[in-house]
Parts: sequence; C-alpha cells; structure tokens
Amino acid sequence: MAPSALVEAPAQALQSSPLHESSVPYHDNRNQAREIFDEDDPDTDAEEVSGAVDAPRISERRRQQNEVFKMWMANRSEKVAKEEAEKSTLDSNDELLSIRSLMAKHESNVIISDPREYQLELLEKAKKDNVIAVLDTGSGKTLIAVMLLRHITDQELMDRAEGKAPRISFFLVHSVALVFQQYAVLEANLDQPMERFCGSMNVDFFSKQTWAKYFEINMAIVCTADILLHCLLNSFITMSQINLLIFDEAHKTKKNHAYARIIKDFFVPESMTTRPKVFGMTASPVDAKLDVIEAANLLETLLHCQISTTRDLALLRQSVSKPKEQISTYDTLPKPYMTSLCQELKSRFNDVQIFDRLFISTQNIASDLGEWAADHLWQLALADEEAEKLQRKTERAFTVSGQSHEISVLNDQLQLIKEAKSIVQAYPLPHPERMTRGISSKVQSLKKLLNKIFELPSDSRCIVFVTTRYTARLLAAIMRRVGNQNLKLGVLIGTRTGEAADLKTSVRQQMLALSKFRKGELNVLFATSIAEEGLDIPDCNYVIRFDLYNTLIQYIQSRGRARRKNSWFISMIEGGNLDHRRLINDVRNSEDIMRHFCMSLPADRILQGNEHDLEDAMAQEKNLPVYIEAGTGAKLNFHSSLARVEHFVGCLRRDDETIPKVTYALSFDGKRFVCELIMPPTSPIRSVLGRPYPRKSLAKRSAAFEAALLLRADGHLDEHLLPIYHKVLPAMRNAHLALNSKKAKSYPMRVKPIIWENSWGTVPTSLYLTIIDLKHPEAMGRSFVPLALLTRTPLIEFPSFLVFPKPGMASDVVCTRVDTALGLSGCQLDVLNTFTLRIFQDIYNKHYEENLPQMSYWLAPIKRSASIRNGHVDPAPLIDWSIMEFVQLNRNIPWTPDMPHTELGDRFLVDPWAGGQRYFTVKVDPNKSPTSPVPEGTPTRRFMANILDYTISLYGKTRRQREGTWNESQPVIEAHRVIHRLHWLDDWSAAEINAHTRCYVCPEPLLISSLPTSVAASAYMFPAVIHRLESHLIAQELCDKVGLVIEPALALEAVTKDSDNTEEHREAQVHFQRGMGKNYERLEFIGDAFLKMATSIALYAKNAKDDEFYSHVKRMLMICNKNLFNTAMDLNMYEYIRDKSFSRRTWYPDGLKLIEGKGKNVSTKHDHALNDKSIADVCEALIGASLLSAEPSDMDMAVKAVTKMVNNSLFTEENDHQAEKFSDYIETYTVPEWQTLEASATHFNLVDQCAREDPGYRFKSPRLLKAAFTHPSTPYIWEKIPCYQRLEFLGDALLDMVCVRFLFDRHTDRDPQWLTEHKMAMVSNTFLGALCVRLGFNKHMRHLNSMLAAQITEYVTDITEAEATSNGARDYWMNTRNPPKCLPDIVESYIGALFVDSDFDYKQVERFFEDHVRWYFEDMSIYDSFANAHPTTHLSNLLSTSLGCSNFRLLCDELPTIDGQSAENPRIVAAVMVHDQIIADSEGTSSRYAKIRASQLAIEELQGILRVDFVRRFKCDCKELEADLLAASEEGPVDSAV
Repeated sequence: MAPSALVEAPAQALQSSPLHESSVPYHDNRNQAREIFDEDDPDTDAEEVSGAVDAPRISERRRQQNEVFKMWMANRSEKVAKEEAEKSTLDSNDELLSIRSLMAKHESNVIISDPREYQLELLEKAKKDNVIAVLDTGSGKTLIAVMLLRHITDQELMDRAEGKAPRISFFLVHSVALVFQQYAVLEANLDQPMERFCGSMNVDFFSKQTWAKYFEINMAIVCTADILLHCLLNSFITMSQINLLIFDEAHKTKKNHAYARIIKDFFVPESMTTRPKVFGMTASPVDAKLDVIEAANLLETLLHCQISTTRDLALLRQSVSKPKEQISTYDTLPKPYMTSLCQELKSRFNDVQIFDRLFISTQNIASDLGEWAADHLWQLALADEEAEKLQRKTERAFTVSGQSHEISVLNDQLQLIKEAKSIVQAYPLPHPERMTRGISSKVQSLKKLLNKIFELPSDSRCIVFVTTRYTARLLAAIMRRVGNQNLKLGVLIGTRTGEAADLKTSVRQQMLALSKFRKGELNVLFATSIAEEGLDIPDCNYVIRFDLYNTLIQYIQSRGRARRKNSWFISMIEGGNLDHRRLINDVRNSEDIMRHFCMSLPADRILQGNEHDLEDAMAQEKNLPVYIEAGTGAKLNFHSSLARVEHFVGCLRRDDETIPKVTYALSFDGKRFVCELIMPPTSPIRSVLGRPYPRKSLAKRSAAFEAALLLRADGHLDEHLLPIYHKVLPAMRNAHLALNSKKAKSYPMRVKPIIWENSWGTVPTSLYLTIIDLKHPEAMGRSFVPLALLTRTPLIEFPSFLVFPKPGMASDVVCTRVDTALGLSGCQLDVLNTFTLRIFQDIYNKHYEENLPQMSYWLAPIKRSASIRNGHVDPAPLIDWSIMEFVQLNRNIPWTPDMPHTELGDRFLVDPWAGGQRYFTVKVDPNKSPTSPVPEGTPTRRFMANILDYTISLYGKTRRQREGTWNESQPVIEAHRVIHRLHWLDDWSAAEINAHTRCYVCPEPLLISSLPTSVAASAYMFPAVIHRLESHLIAQELCDKVGLVIEPALALEAVTKDSDNTEEHREAQVHFQRGMGKNYERLEFIGDAFLKMATSIALYAKNAKDDEFYSHVKRMLMICNKNLFNTAMDLNMYEYIRDKSFSRRTWYPDGLKLIEGKGKNVSTKHDHALNDKSIADVCEALIGASLLSAEPSDMDMAVKAVTKMVNNSLFTEENDHQAEKFSDYIETYTVPEWQTLEASATHFNLVDQCAREDPGYRFKSPRLLKAAFTHPSTPYIWEKIPCYQRLEFLGDALLDMVCVRFLFDRHTDRDPQWLTEHKMAMVSNTFLGALCVRLGFNKHMRHLNSMLAAQITEYVTDITEAEATSNGARDYWMNTRNPPKCLPDIVESYIGALFVDSDFDYKQVERFFEDHVRWYFEDMSIYDSFANAHPTTHLSNLLSTSLGCSNFRLLCDELPTIDGQSAENPRIVAAVMVHDQIIADSEGTSSRYAKIRASQLAIEELQGILRVDFVRRFKCDCKELEADLLAASEEGPVDSAV
C-alpha cells in the first residue's frame, strides 16, 4: 500500500456516453511490438505515440454507425432533390429556379422524332464499332448518342431477360453544367430509369452499397468523368459491368484527363469480350496546334475508336446552316503602355508584389481596349471587397514565404494597398468617349459592328468571343456606355475563381444567362471559351471573334454557334498583322485536311490496326507501380494517388474543417527528384517519403502513392481505398460574428522561452539558483538529491506541479528560487559546465560541444542536508561541489578485475555502444557467471545466449573481433534496466507498468558512470521538469507582452489547450495531450462572464444616450470571438499557446552543437494547428486568470485585460472600453439629466418600500430606482424617466458574473458545461420571476398593458401558492408556469440600478446575491433536472440512465447544394441513431438547432417506453456488454514483457 503521505495518481474511470463522450485514452497496439527500452537512443517515438498524443480510435461500432448514417443521408438527399424538382413549375421566374429546374424548363421538350439521314448513318456505324463522331457544333451529335443509348438499352433488357448479369451505360461529360444539360435531353428521350451525378453532390462519400443501389435501379448514368473514374478506382463498379461509354467532347482525351485514365487504366486491361462499346463526340479531333492527321490518329488510339463523319456533306449542310464568314479589320493597336493613373500607381506602389499582375494586365488592356478600360480595371480591383481580397492574399503569401517574423514588412504592404485604394477611388474617370484614347480602335470597330447589327429592335442574337474574363467584363461595361439603346448585354464566363476584379460566377448563373439569352432578355453575350463547347446555347445569327481563335477546334466550335440561316461569323483582325492573317489561313486549311481525312477513311477499317500504337502510347506508364486490393479489386496507381490522399485529408475527423492540406516538399540531387509528403497534424500519418524520379510530377505522385499504401496498411483506408473517417460539418456557419471551432490553421509555436536566447553570448561570473525538489522524495523509490537549475538571470517563482515517479504514485515538484546570486570563479564554472554536459551525455546520450557563452542553464546537485526555508540564503553552501569535482576528474570508471565487488553495487552503468541502454545496479550475484543463461523474465534483446552475450551491444564485424577477448571470470551484477520514460508529467501506461526491468549484466562491456545513482535518478526527472518550467516562462512572456500581472500557474493554465477540441466539453477529446495540467476551459468560462460584465459597465457609463439595442450591438462587436481573434493575431498570441505535451525531441537546450546522439538542434519556434476559436478563447482565459490572480475584491487587472483584448482597430470602430482599473468606470460616467430632476413624493415612497424589501441598501437617487421599475410601455414624457431596458442590460451582466463566480469558487472540479447548465437555473426567467414576487418588486412596476396585468396576477397567484405548499423546498419555483418576462427583467434592472446608485460598487451586487439568491442554490444537485431539460442532455440521460443503452449517437451532415444554392444558407440535417436505426431527424440552417429539434423528436418517440419494449424493438444488449466489460476490467493488468 502506498504511504499515506503520498498522493495517489487518479484512476481512469470507464465512462461512455455517445452524446457526451468522455475522453478515454487508448493504447496504440502497434506500440506493443516496440521495445520500451530503445537499443540506440532514448529518443524513441513510442512514448510520443502512446503517451503524449493519445487519441480515441474510431471503433468498429462507430464506423458502422457512420456508414449507416451516410447511406441514410444519401437517401435523404435523393428524396429532397426529387421533391424540389416536383415543386418547380415551368412558369416560375427563372431568377428563382434551380439549375435542375432551369434545365427542365428549357430542355425537356427536345424529343427526337425525325433524325436526319447522316445521323442514322453514323448510328449504324456506332452500333457495329467503336466510333468517334466528328460533326460540326449544332449538328445533332447528342441525338445520335441518345439513339445509340436506346439501342444498347433494348439489348440490355433482352440480355437481362435471358438471365445475363446486368450492365449499365455511362454518358460522360467534362463539366457540371453539362451533367444537367445532357441529363435533361436523355430524360426527355428515354423511358428507362437514369440518374445524374456531379462532385457537388457529395458522391465522394457514397459507399459501395449506395452506388450498388444506383447501378441496380438505373439503366444509364450521366456524370462527370471523374466520378466514373472514382467508382472504377474504388471497385464500386468494373468495366465488365458497363455496356456503353459515351464521351462528350471526346477531343479532351489526352494525357491524364479522366477520359484518358478510364481508357488506359480500366478499358485496355479488360478482356476484349467484356469491354463496353465506346462512342465519342467532337467537332474536331484537334484541340491544340498539332498536325491534324497525327492528332486524329492519337485520339483514335487513346479512345480505341474509329473517327467517322457523314459521307454526304450535302446532307449535313441541309440540316446545319453554315454561316457566312467575314473579316473585320481594325487599325493597328499601340504597344502595351501605362495610363496616367497606372504611372502614378507604379511610381508609388511598385514594391507591392500583389500589384505586379495588375500592372501587366492594365498595360495590355490599355492597348487592347483603351485607357478607360485599364483605369476601370483598377477601380474594380481596388473596390472595397476586392481590396480586402488583395490584403488577404498578401497576408497568405507573406505567411507562406516564411517571413512571418518580419511583420512590419507585411504591415507596410497592407498600408500601401489601402493608400492605393484611396487614390483609385478618388480618381475621376470620365465617359470613355470623352477621353483622348479612351477606347481602342479594336473596341471602336466592335462598337460599329454591334450598333449596325442592332440598329433597330430585332430578335437577333450575338455572341462576342474573348480570351479572358477581364475582357468580357470590361467590354460589357464599355458597351453599356457607348452602345445604342437596343443592346441588351450579358456576360458568360467560367466558374473558376479568378484574380482581383475578376467576376465571380456559378453554374446556376451560367444557366440563368443562357435562359435570358434564349428568351431575348439579353441579345449580346460577351463569352469566354465556356461558350465554345458543350453548353446548349440558343442559335445565334452573329458570332464575333473579338479575340481570334488559337486552334482548329476553337474555330469550328465558335463558328458553330452561328446556326441560324443567313448568319454571320466575323473574325476581327488587326490591320497589317500577318500573324492574324496566317492564323485564319491555317485553321481553314486544317479544317479541309481534317474533313478530307475523315472522308477518306476506309469503310471496313478494323480496330486491331491501332493496338500497337496504343501499346506505344502506354509504354511510358508500364514501369509505374500499381496496387490492386485483392478482395475488392480497388485500384491505386500513380495518377490516382494524389486524389486519394487529398480525399483522405478532406475526410479527417477534425474539430475542424479545415481546411487542412497536404504539403509536398521536393529535393533534387542533381539527377532525380525526391518528394516528402507532409500530412496535416490531425492525420495519423504525418510524413511519407517517395522514391526518386527524374520528373517533379512523378516524384510527387510517388510520395502520394507510398502514403496511400501506408494508410491502407494501417487500416485508415478501407477495402475500397476510401477513408474510414466521417466528415464533420463546421459549426455556427450562419453566425456572422462567430468563429469556426473546427477548421485548424498552421501557426508558429514557441518551444523555448526567449529568456534563454537573450542570455547567450557571455561567460557568467554569477548565477541564480532555482532548486528542484520533491515534496515526497520517497515517491522516487530510490535515493534522490535535489537539483539546482542555475541561470544568468533570476527566474520567476514557479508553482508546484505533479510528477509520477512510480506507478500509481505522484508527488509535487517544489521549485524554490534563491534570491542571492552565486558568485563563480572560472574553475567553478568549468566544474559546473562539465557536470551539466556529463548528465546530458550519460543519462540522455547527448554529447554537446562545450560552449559556455551558448549555455542556457546549468545543473548542480544540492546537499540533502541543506536547509532552504526561503529564498534569502547564501547559495554557495547548498551545492555539493564534491560530487561535481569527482565527475570532472573521472569521465567514467572502467571495470578492472581487481575492483572490489562492493564497489559495483548502487552504481549507474552506461552502455557505450547503445545509447538507450542504462542500468541501476543492485549487487553482485555470486551464483551466476558470464556464461550463465539469461534468467527468465529478463527484458529481451537481440543476443540472449548468456549473460555476457546479453550485455554486449556490439554488432557484426566489431562484435566478432571482440569475441574471445572478454574476461570470462568477471562478476555478474544484478541490475534494473532503465525504462526510457521521460514524460514524468503523466501517469504510467500499462506497458510501462508491466515492463520487466530486472536483469543481469557483466561490467566489462559497460562503463561505470561517475554520476552517483542519486544524481542519475534526479536527472531522469529533469526533462519533464524543464518542459513544465519552460512552459511557465513562455506563458509569462505572453503576460509581460500584454502587460498583465498573472500568477504563473494561472498564466500557464490560460494558454494550455490539451486536445484539438478542448472547448467541446464532454465530447471525445481528439488528439488528447497527456500530462499538460489544467487547460483553459474553466478560466475561459469565468473570463467570458467578466468580459460581458466589464463591457456592459463601460457601455452603460460611456454611452448614456444609447438604447439597449445599440448597447447590445456594441457589446457584441467587442466581445465576439472575431474581435478577440483579431486582437490575438495582433499580439501573435498563437505562438504562446501550449497544445503539445512533453516531447522527447524538444526539451533539450538549444544553442549548443550536438556532436554525438540522435536529434538535431531545436528551433525556438515550431508550427502547430489551431482553430480560430481556440485562439479567441485564450483571450477570455487570460481575462479570467487576471481576475483570479488578485483578491476577490480587486478587479483592476481583469479590467486592464479586457481593455487589451477588445480594442481592436480592425473590427471595432470605437474604443468603448478604455478603463485600466475598475474605478475608471465611474470616472467616465456622467449622471444623466433626467436623473437629477426633482423627485416626487411617490419616488421617495418607492425608496422607502424597497429599503424594506431589500434592507441591505437604501437608494440615493429615487428617480433612478423608479427607472428600474418602468416598463417600456410607459411614455417617457410623463415623468421624464426612461424605461428599465438599459438598466436591465447592465444588471443582466452583473448577475451573470456574480452567479458564475459563486459556482466557479464553490465547485472547483466541475467542467464549464456543468457550470453553464447550472448557471442557467440561477439566471433563468423562471427563477428570477419567482424572486421578483418574493421580494415584492412586481407591485412597483408601472406599465400600460391590461393583458400584462392579467398575466402578472395569474403568475403571482400560482407562485405564491407553490411557495406556501412547498414545505420549505428551495426549488418550488421550478414547477410553476413561466412568468411574464417583465418580472425577471425588473430584478435585473434593480441590480443594475443598485450598482449605479452605489457609485459602481460591485460589493453591493455581491451583497444582493448573498441576501436574496444564494439560499436557493446552496445545494446545486437539486437543479440537475433543470440542466437536463436541454433536449440533447435530456435525451442522453433518457437513453443511458432510464433505458440502459449506450449504442446511440446524434449525427449531423449537410444536404448537398447541387442546385446553385448559396453556401451561406446551408441545409443541415441532424438525426438520432439508436442501434443503427434512425428514430428522429430534423432539418435547419444551423447544426445547433437541427440537433435540438432532432433530440426533441427522439424524446417524444421514446418517452414512456418500457425497458423491455425498448430492448425488443432495438435488440439492445448494452447492459450485458457493460457487465462483461466491467468484469474483464476487474481482472487487472496482464503481466507482459513489452
């Protein structure tokens, strides 16, 4: 049994609640295969994995629950999508329609009824062979595909009737918009079930079962090619299960496009007999500047098809009208130049890197479009929102560059952007035609063309093709100013995110623009290449190439948009520009060659002719590795590995959202590249090294490939190579002022305090001592001496903290600072330095170069007999110089045959050949010899032939050379092998407890350390101690930086975050960090209450004219997490947050050169991942720490902390909180005029009555007291007294603070969630209404509302009767109706008035609480049921306590926004799952309220159900499993040599 004086380590209780899961750390089984005793070095990773970074594993049950929920969500998404489609009507306003509805409205009537002859001709070819149909845009290629799909579907129905395995067809497209467009056509022309999918539908998270259901019920699927590739890679479907592949825009089949990967990776390896039919569609096989015939052959090779076109071009021309072509010439353009505005900006802001691209763009635009467009682009780029975007990009670029420490440079850049914005916004931009060079000759020519086309109102349509999104937007802006009144202008551009001033657009906006163009609401579209291919654009009679095409396919496709009869295709070229003339001739010649090539193809050409070419095309990929999952056939190759890893990272369970990303670090050895893949901190695998390759892209893919293999090997990818993790939605997405507590970003982190670096560079002549001792030395289990930490400057007074020297035992580490400096001679300093470095070498196997100026600190043994009652002692006699002098004279003590056996007991032995082997000796065992067998139970090593063999750590040749040279008569020593357990801040793990340490060794192969065992034992404690002390010093540096005086223990607590989701109380802690001490949760809780009170007081005092609403808004702006986060970022507070437990890698002193031993010099800064809310929470925790560091009556430091935290110029316009001490509040307060007016007798009578009801105080201002009882319905003009709302605003915060402090001080072991839940009872309207009646305050309220009077009367009757019949019960108020809100309001307003009238004396608030509130809450346990009234808590208790079930979860996910819905209005679905059954669900725009409603519905579903019925319905066996688990846990640990 442990001595009574010692402190027992807390036992870990077995807890489980799926809605509020306890943090139950787990032991990583992989570490059981590792030795706790590292052969080479104590810096093993085992402890960091199993001890410091423990995280709860996802159990098989949770995986199953996640899978069930994902399938349920997929069904829910499908149901919602269908319901929305049914609701959409054809006469709806297009502005309000979704993408699906827009398509349904304008495409569903496209029904094939009379195909042309050339379409039937190509169809017949496609039925027999794999075909690429090469036809002009608008010639009906899609209709051929539809007819072919009909044919294949008919065949499939017959095959299924004959009992053959079902197969499915895929219509593949390359963009989301085309998914909806082509599906609409197919849906109108096929009578078989089909479905469409794109990436925004969350298909990445579909399971094999979900996909199997879709494949089973549908005959065809329209999707982006990436989705089919995803399904093939994951073996959700095989190529043999597909009967037809249709490739839209087939010319994109090249390189690593998804089209090409489907063919190369899955089509080609498939047997010829089971391959699907392939049908491709394109206007041209060439989409680049390539030889036409070569490109056509390559496309045929890749798609394994024959190119075909109609034999009779006349037939095609009869069906598809070909436009007349015209060339429009404009005057020669000037070379790119700067406008006056651009020159001014260039001269002042040339160093602003973010402007570099704009300077180039505006010069080109000045030449191409004119000066007005160039200057207008500056206005667009530096508009308010765009300027903020530039600032954010600058900050990101600065952070990525690694120059974050030079923050002044960043600030200068941001300030220059603001100055440029001011200049541009003030710049007068006249009408384009009033400027000398306002419009270029090219734009003038376009203006003439458009004005001529639309000279009169008509139904003409025109598309103007441009190259860049800038040009489209600027041309539209110019033409709105210089075009005629008949022009109706629109823009059609791609959906990608552009540069500054680029126009954002979505798929829905594209569809809407086309819809308006179709109906004539727009008649001119300025379009980029998005309009060239794929999208079904209404027929035009004018197509103008403002910017010329670059390739043949651009020419054909843009020309194909002019489909009406008598239409025109106009190419604009520059006068005298030979390149323009040559380009036009080239594309026309290429078209002739291509047409001739297609027409000259032999009719009977067979596919086998291209097999050899296909092999040549794929030869370069044959040597790249491929992994195929044996059970499922899921495939991993080089090209899919990047997407695999990105998908895994996107699915990591994180408390988030984050967006975590993968980092690729490349190195080059002169011949080949090697890539290291670095995963985000939440990943179970952090770093993977790829194999060397000659190209960067291959090196990156190699690293991703190796990472995916490792993830699969460790079970993080399932048999389909999909992540096992469930995606977690970000919380509070709809709260403008809220921060995300899920998404983590990487920030610099201080590892070492700056005090060490600041002390380098000098050889000290005096040092200051901090003595490190154990309060209970017997907890060490062996002899132990205190150690002195000697530093150049005095350290702070460190608080005590727990360490765990023995299993299940703990003792406080006590640090005593000696205020008197220790003078040192040069010889003494050398002795001290040698002793310190010897400890690092003998104990930790770290041999550092001697460098006195770079030493951060020194160590020295303290005499056990020394008396240290306080820090005012002479330090010299305390130090045991004899030990250090002996160490200096004796590096190590080699064993000799004549050494007495008595000298071998109680020694510390060092293995010179293995850094991880250290021993504490017991005595010589005379009964054993070096050749004796190794005793059973000895920790295992590589060599175990005999005791001498066991002792020797040499390997290979060196071992063989020494064979026969060892003294076989040397003694055998009984010893204990040292467990390299440096993390003494955490209790022992099961592996450490069960580890066998007793062993027998021979002395000759070892060295006897000159360090006494008592010093060695103390030194093993030092790593944990210095880690904690350095954490205190870093926390103190933050306090000094902020200017706050905080107790060291509280300062560290305020910056300690011990898990990724510290702020989520009662949830399973993710990546829980052991041994960090208290985290900031409780300090943040009380700091939040003080922050609310302090800002409320300041606003009340300073802004007497503001009403309650404005006060609320201003307080919200001050105390919101976003404002606190901005402050924290300004202070670089993220550097000081402690979110990493003890690490073997970072505790060593920095500044010294490591000569021998593993590891490298430690940097003072590392990176760590923090979410924004955690950083903001630390601000509140520092406020709480400031409050608790002083006496309860002294709030000055907390007031100062609030001022420091809330006055952020980036977010709040006014510094409404400027107080440095509590008394400053009253100094800013000016008594309002209404309060100084003469009081009436009624007012004085009210003072008398309140003095009887609250005898502890008598009001000095009767009119102020009257205001506390004046309802908002009472006119101000009557008595010139305002209503109570401002006082209630103040009183609410005061009452909140006094209740929080009561709970905080009284319940020191309760977490913030418990405190919050029980505070709800104390400040609830239910209680305050009862208190109001108890005090008689309800009689004083004045109002003009007859209905309110009746409500008050009824409530007073009820609550009075409840109190009378309660027999003294303090919770009588809980069982009555809710009071009218005005009653609790006047209690809060009275408290506010009390505070103001007493000259801002907070003691009067405390006195009121003690006199009238505390009595009700002496026993908080009676209010557990009140806290449990929260639906989620109530549901958890109902299931776990009343029904004995632990297999339930409350899950949440987001419905996919596939219809162009705004991401700002998400649709969140929450569901309650019991034993894999969804029993209740609810939908909302907030996860919080969706969960509450789902919980309420589940309670209604389960309320009143009997346990026996519950067990029968859900097959619940939780009680039995719990009993089995408890029985197993009582059997105790199994003895095992780890």
